[in-house]
Amino acid sequence: MGRPPTRPGKLRDGFYIEVRVKGSKSGIKLRSDTLEEMKKNVEKYRKAKEVNVMGEYKNGKPVKPIKKK
Repeated sequence: MGRPPTRPGKLRDGFYIEVRVKGSKSGIKLRSDTLEEMKKNVEKYRKAKEVNVMGEYKNGKPVKPIKKK
């Protein structure tokens, strides 16, 4: 067995949301190619999970954060 990675992975270009079980500290990041796909995923997962909208990422960095309404 090898040593675990110490550096976090880079995020690919796209729109990201973080989905986690209510009350949990950790979650998973889901990537969508378009803003419309991301909005559909938010509505899909919002019913049973906590959803955090991370916004658009390019070259591993956030482009512009999406404001919560």
